[in-house]
Amino acid sequence: MYALHCDATNQAVWDSLPQDASERLTQAIARVCHDPLAATEPYGEDDGIMRTLVLSDLFVVLYLGHQTKTVHVFQIDYLG
Repeated sequence: MYALHCDATNQAVWDSLPQDASERLTQAIARVCHDPLAATEPYGEDDGIMRTLVLSDLFVVLYLGHQTKTVHVFQIDYLG
């Protein structure tokens, strides 16, 4: 299991999402923390570190710290 790290700026973006989008993101991030490579897609070159989480109205860039078992939210874009 990976731990989630989300800075104040991205937390504010997450908090400002409509409730249904926020709930979908929460559920998707839980899947990412359980199995980050299976729950995400490569971001550019598949280095296994920079990943994307693509939902119907959200695009999230993540950084995976495999040695520290952490998922860092790098960017959240709401497309709704």
